[in-house]
This record gives sequence, C-alpha cells and structure tokens, in this order.
Amino acid sequence: MTLRLLTVVGARPQFIKAAALSRVFQEANEIEEILVHTGQHFDPNMSDVFFTELDIPKPKYILDINGGTHGQMTGRMLEAIEKIFISEKPDATIVYGDTNSTLAGALAASKLHIPVIHVEAGLRSYNRQMPEEINRVLTDCVSSVLLCPTRTSVENLKKEGITQGVYHVGDIMYDATLYAIDCLKNNQLLNKKFSFLPEKFIFMTIHRAESTQSEETLKKIITFSENFSIEHNLEIIFPVHPRTKKLIDKYSGFLSEKFIVTEPFSYFETQYCLSKASFVLTDSGGLQKEAYFHRVPCITLRTETEWVETVEHGWNKLWINDSYCPRKNISDYGDGNCAEKILNILRNVLL
Repeated sequence: MTLRLLTVVGARPQFIKAAALSRVFQEANEIEEILVHTGQHFDPNMSDVFFTELDIPKPKYILDINGGTHGQMTGRMLEAIEKIFISEKPDATIVYGDTNSTLAGALAASKLHIPVIHVEAGLRSYNRQMPEEINRVLTDCVSSVLLCPTRTSVENLKKEGITQGVYHVGDIMYDATLYAIDCLKNNQLLNKKFSFLPEKFIFMTIHRAESTQSEETLKKIITFSENFSIEHNLEIIFPVHPRTKKLIDKYSGFLSEKFIVTEPFSYFETQYCLSKASFVLTDSGGLQKEAYFHRVPCITLRTETEWVETVEHGWNKLWINDSYCPRKNISDYGDGNCAEKILNILRNVLL
C-alpha cells in the first residue's frame, strides 16, 4: 500500500524541516509525497535557494500567495489548498510549525476530514498577541497526529486536554543541523565567501512582526544589540530580513559601524556563520535551537520563548534577564533521528 502525503510549506523554517523528512520519505517505497509551496516567503533569498541547497524535490504546486493582512493571506491559502486536496485526495497532510501556511493547510484538510499531521506540535509562548501562537494552538486543535519536539510540548497539550495521537519525537531541526554540518565540512566555497568574517563576532537576526512593527521597537532592539557588542568588543554580522530592511531603510541612522549588514543568508550560509559565532542575538524560534546545536550562547530578543529548554539549560536567555541559568545539555531534542521516528509512527498509524 502506498501512502499519499501532501506536505504544505511556505516559510524558511518549514523548508528546512520538510527537507529532513522528505529525504527519509524518498527512501521509503510506501510513501508518495506531494509538496505544496504557498509562496508565503517569496523572496528568492528566503525561498528558492533553500529548495536548491537542501535538495528538496521541486514543489508540485507553487501558489504564490503572500502579502496582505494575516486574514487575507490565510484565507487565500485556505481556498487554494482546499482545491488541491479535492484534486489530489491525499491520505493525510503534513504541516510544520506555526505560520499562516500551517494554519491554512490544517484547516483545509480538517474540513475535508483529511488527517492532519503537525510536526512541532505543542509549543506555547502563552502570548496570544503573537500570530504564531494563534496558528499553533488552532493547528493542534484539528490535528490527528501531534509530533512534539520536547516533553514540555507534550505537557502543554495535556493541559489543553489533547492526549490522543501525541508523540514526543525530538526536534527535526537537529536532524537538519547534523546534515548541514556534514555538508559544510571543508567547504571551500563558503570559506572563501566568508573570509571577511572577524575571528570572533555576534550573529544577529530580526524578523518577527512584533520586533519590526514600529521605529521605537526596532530602535530598542538595535540599541540593546549595539551595547552588547560594545561590552564584548565584537562586531555584529546582521543578515537583514526583507521586513526589517523596509523599516531600516525608512528610518535612516539606525545602525552604527558595529553592524556588518548583509543580504539574507541561505541555510548552509547561516549554519556556517553559527558554527563560527561567539554569540547569537535573535527573535527567531528556530535560531535559538540552532545556536544550541552549535553550542553557541544565545540571547532571545523577546519577552518569552517557546523553547524553554534552551533557557532552563543555560544556553539561552531573554534580553530582559540579566544572567544565564547553569549550563547543561538538552536531552529532549533527541539524537538526530527524529525523521526516522516520524516515519515509523506514520507507518503504524496510517498504513
């Protein structure tokens, strides 16, 4: 029996996670994967390069849906994805994380009684002002198979009354990072491209809506980051997200000479820089973990995090806190075989 799985992706972190699972699916004769790219991240530096670099199969459907309000984007995605479900008749759908693409795919499938498999289920920041929080809570509510990266995420679901179909599988981003580390060994092209890097530096990213919603908010983040760089006498490598760039261009004079500004990096380029960095400053959920995978201390430029393990184990702290907890290894994220565990669960549940 062949299991037809329709995977919905639309943003950088989802491409990375999907790549790790797709590689395992390609080796399994009983799995047929249909890839749908919503187009939520449409900039070539944020989308196309990831498919090429990570060797992800070309999507069968590219919807080119981006821009507008959250409601407009999600609604257009929901309508388009529903048509694909009706046409393809998959046995189940896979969604990742917490974006508008995630919610649209989950809602479209659930209304057609197609089982939803949520990779990275159960994460909670408990900040309902974040659109990502709404997306992940609603997606979990309609999912049949909830694949949790941590024990905390399993407990979060239990508190909400969700106990059926819940599995702790570890973090698929760890699979992806180990793959990248192996690919980066003796990579002369990247060694040459990043020959400009200082011997020691801070790696920084800012992209979330709440970080870039106003000049005042972004200035607070920039000022904090600059003061941190001065304190440690380190320059900041700052690949600028398109959303952040618009605000920086609008309000000139944000950045001092401590910032080395670049275009967005590809996945491998990001992993290369993480492997060399002394610190990470970010508002990204994924980068908090990737910093840990490279054993680089992180400061999260938010007042909460879904990845509480990184804080509790001393590898990460919120910028509003003064110090790190005692540093320990994190066992919750698994051993780099998350994709294989997911494949075995899907075989048992769906075949």
